[in-house]
Amino acid sequence: MFARVYSVQPGFPHSEIVTVEADVTEKTLYAFSVVGLADKAVEEARDRLSAAIKHSGFKSPKTFNHKIVISLAPAGLKKEGAVFDLPMALSYLLSAEEISFDPTKTAFLGELALDGTLREIRGILPATLTAKAKGFTAIVVPEKNAREAALVAGISVFGATSLREVIEHITEKKELQETPHHAGENVESELPQVDIADIKGQETAKRGLEIAAAGRHNIAFVGPPGTGKTMLTHALAGILPPLSFEEAVEVTAIHSVAGTLTETLIRFAPIRAPHHTSSYVALVGGGNALRPGEITLAHRGVLFLDEFPEFDRRTLEALREPLENRAITISRAIGSTTFPANIMLVAAMNPPENNANPREMARFQKKLSGAIIDRIDVWIDVPHVPHEKLGSKNESEKSFTVRERIMSAREKQIARSKKLKLRTHTNSELPSKVLDERAGISVDAQNTLTGAAKNLKLSPRSYHRVLRLARTIADLGNSELVGSEHVLEALQYRPRILRT
Repeated sequence: MFARVYSVQPGFPHSEIVTVEADVTEKTLYAFSVVGLADKAVEEARDRLSAAIKHSGFKSPKTFNHKIVISLAPAGLKKEGAVFDLPMALSYLLSAEEISFDPTKTAFLGELALDGTLREIRGILPATLTAKAKGFTAIVVPEKNAREAALVAGISVFGATSLREVIEHITEKKELQETPHHAGENVESELPQVDIADIKGQETAKRGLEIAAAGRHNIAFVGPPGTGKTMLTHALAGILPPLSFEEAVEVTAIHSVAGTLTETLIRFAPIRAPHHTSSYVALVGGGNALRPGEITLAHRGVLFLDEFPEFDRRTLEALREPLENRAITISRAIGSTTFPANIMLVAAMNPPENNANPREMARFQKKLSGAIIDRIDVWIDVPHVPHEKLGSKNESEKSFTVRERIMSAREKQIARSKKLKLRTHTNSELPSKVLDERAGISVDAQNTLTGAAKNLKLSPRSYHRVLRLARTIADLGNSELVGSEHVLEALQYRPRILRT
C-alpha cells in the first residue's frame, strides 16, 4: 500500500516542504531503502525506525517479508539530519495499514531514539513558519521544541515525547495538548552589561557610541591597550533598543538553524565577538551544508571585531558585501545561498606604535583596505584617561537615559521610513537617492557638506555616509532639518588617514 506524510527540511533563509512517501510490497524478501538525496543521518534512520516502532507497541518491520521503499521528495533537494525520523515512521505504519489517519494538513518533524522517544532538533522555528505559509494547519514536533514552534501564530502546535504519543494523537485515542501561541519571554542580553556611566572620561567615545547605536552606523575605536575600547562595546548592550517582534523571530530563526539558540525568543540585538584567529568560514559561513557564520549570527545586532587589523585580510575583505548590501552570498560547488547580514560593525584596534613614522603608518594602513575603512562611519580615538579623572565622583548619564534618547531617535527613523514607504528601519540603511531628495538638509548644511566633500575628496559612498550620520545626529537632537552643526560633527568622525 502507498502512503504520504508531510515534513519540512529546516533551513534559513528558506525551509522546504518535504513529502515523505512510503510503499510496502508484501510477500517478498525483506528490504528497506530510502531514496531522495538523503545524507548519512537520514539513511541511518532505517535501523532507528525499526527499533522505535518495535518499542512503540508495533512489530518491527524486520519481522515481515516486506520490501519497504521510502521516498523523500523533491528528489533534487538535499535532505539533512534526523528530522525525518518521525514522518518516515508514520508513513511506513500508514502504508503497512498498522494505523489510519488523515495526514494532509499536518507536518511532522522529530528525531527518534531507539526506544521511540522524540529528541529535540534544530531549526524548528523556520520550519514552522514555512509550514504555516504553505497552508498546513498543524505541526507535531518534539516536546522540547514546542514552545519555539508556538512563536508562530496561525498554526496549531503539538509537542510529543514519543512516537507512541504521536500515534495516539493522530488516531484520536488520546489527543496531545496544544501548545498556546506566545510572544516569548523578556530575556536580557547574554553579554555582561556595563553601564555607560561607569566608564570614566572618554566623553567623545561615548558620544560616538550613542550616535552609532541610534542609526546603526559602523564604528571603530582606535587606542592603546587598556583605554576602555572593549568596555565601551560591552556598554553598547545596555543602550541598544530591543528588537521588534518581527525582528526577534527573524533572528531567532537564524540561531535555531545554526544550533546556537539558548532561549525561546531572542528579544535583544545579538552581539557576536569572534576571536581574531577565527577562520574565514567561521566568520563568513559555508561548509558542506552552507551554514551561517558569525556575520549572519550578528544579523540585526552587533559584530564586534577586537584587534581588527589582526584578522586575516581575506576575512576582512569579505565584510565589504554585508556592510554595503546587508546580506552575504556563499557559493560552493553544491550551490549558493544568500544569508541576511544586516549588522552594525564595531571594530577595535591599537594604533601604530609610532604615529610619527610614515613607514609605520603605511604598514598599519596596508592591513586595512580603503574600501573597508570607507565603510566605517564613525572613527573614535580612545586615549588614556588622566589619572585624576579615574577617581572622579562626577556622575555621567546612565545607560537608561542614553537608551531612551536612542529609542526616541529610532522612532523618528521608523516614522520617516514609513512615510517614504521604505522597508528600512534606520538611517544607515537609507538609499542614496532618498538621502539626496528627502534627507531634510538645510541650504547651509548642504553647502557645508559640498565644500567638505571637495576639500576632503570624499567618494560618493563617503559623501552619503556622512549625510546619513548627520541625519542621525539631527534625530538625536530632535531637529527636523540637518543643520551645518550636524554635518560638521559627522565630518569629525571621519578616519584621520582619509583626511588628506
